Amino acid sequence: MIDISQKEVWFVVGSQELYGPETLRQVAEHSAQIATGLDASAHIPVKIVYKDVVKSPDQITQVCLEANSSANCIGIIAWMHTFSPAKMWIAGLNILRKPLCHLHTQFNAAIPWSTIDMDFMNLNQSAHGDREFGFMVSRLRKKRKVVVGHWQDDATLKKLGVWSRVALGWDELQHLKVARFGDNMREVAVTEGDKVAAQVRFGVSVNGYDSSDITKKVDAVTDAQIADLIKTYESEYNLADGLKEGGAKRDSLVEAARIEIGLRAFLTEGGFGAFTDTFENLGSLRQLPGIAVQRLMADGYGFGGEGDWKTAAFTRMMKVMAVGLEGGTSFMEDYTYHFTPEKSYVLGSHMLEICPSIADAKPSCEVHPLGIGGKEDPVRLVFNSPAGDAINASLIDMGNRFRLVVNKVTAVKPMAELPKLPVARVLWNCKPNLDIAATAWILAGGAHHTVYSQALTTEYMEDFADIAGIELLVIDADTNIRSFKDTINANEVYYHLFQHGL
Repeated sequence: MIDISQKEVWFVVGSQELYGPETLRQVAEHSAQIATGLDASAHIPVKIVYKDVVKSPDQITQVCLEANSSANCIGIIAWMHTFSPAKMWIAGLNILRKPLCHLHTQFNAAIPWSTIDMDFMNLNQSAHGDREFGFMVSRLRKKRKVVVGHWQDDATLKKLGVWSRVALGWDELQHLKVARFGDNMREVAVTEGDKVAAQVRFGVSVNGYDSSDITKKVDAVTDAQIADLIKTYESEYNLADGLKEGGAKRDSLVEAARIEIGLRAFLTEGGFGAFTDTFENLGSLRQLPGIAVQRLMADGYGFGGEGDWKTAAFTRMMKVMAVGLEGGTSFMEDYTYHFTPEKSYVLGSHMLEICPSIADAKPSCEVHPLGIGGKEDPVRLVFNSPAGDAINASLIDMGNRFRLVVNKVTAVKPMAELPKLPVARVLWNCKPNLDIAATAWILAGGAHHTVYSQALTTEYMEDFADIAGIELLVIDADTNIRSFKDTINANEVYYHLFQHGL
């Protein structure tokens, strides 16, 4: 359900009329060639569209207006082939609402030592043309990503790919609809937040629905639909004996399938990309959606437990960013610790709702009591997650601003089997260690709900925070608690001044 086939990044090249037709002809040829090269890169998941060379304030303003109004354009990559007087860019940059990446490159990689002359120097002026452009963007206090390197280098293309994926995520938020079935879990603080402020800042629309809105769809599900879906369950997962045909718990699987079909129908018809539920507001649903949520997340939907709409939206956004990359992305929760003198770990899990995109093998489909909510035993997928580097990201509402807290982690194989823990789970080592990471996380106010991703890195989160204009706190191997506190204190001042336009 993630379709990026029509999305574009526009390649806009700056120059000026001063250089004359011959130089500008060469500028255009070089620019078109670079755009073709970027478009062919496997690192960049969207189409790169060359938008010609802009040489005047009117041309620059026009291309920015067009970018703003284009549904397919998710951002602009700007490059100054020659010197482009930056006052020409003021009007355009002031109205540009799409993400901006400044590519600091040049057409040629190496200096042609034996043939270089002033004509060559006159044509290839990115070294100072981009500095002129950079000054104006900074003077306007406009956030952007700066990528330095030759346009054919793999490292440069990878950075452009990261930014383009973040631009995809930002574009997704601009029209994302989140459905909340019931409210937040009662008396819980961190899952609350200002939905109006979120729509102003991110574009995401969050609205509530009653459980009866789902049950109407669930009640309309046919036996034939259920039979088809159960065939899928039997094919894709290892069914516990009690869920197999003729098993004592087969009815639970039938009901889980009925809920998935009804829930999927509601989300599809309403154009929702993310959703939440809570065991306190299930209405007449016979079981808390478990396998239904897991499978919907695997298809690209965002989810947050206990009414956590911020994490639901963020899960969807990160799934869009990660489309086509290796490694999964899932709603997650820090559940319990493994303290040892040598090293301490976090066991991440949730009651039911962990996405099988992070499974290390074919999941087991099981049914067990939930112990909370007072409903029938729910069906869920049970699995471990593979070892490897990942991030945990938490978006929180600090009252006067949104804060994004990110921790770099390394997942490890569980030290032993977990035969009596019937949930999906992942064991990880926090960077730099659990002591510092948990201390910093708590000082930052990070939530117990996160988005866990093996596909994305802190670079994606940094680019997103810049585009969104929100605070970012990263906890990694270099984190020092004293410095971390200083950063939090400095940010309080910065965002207070920013909020008041000072």
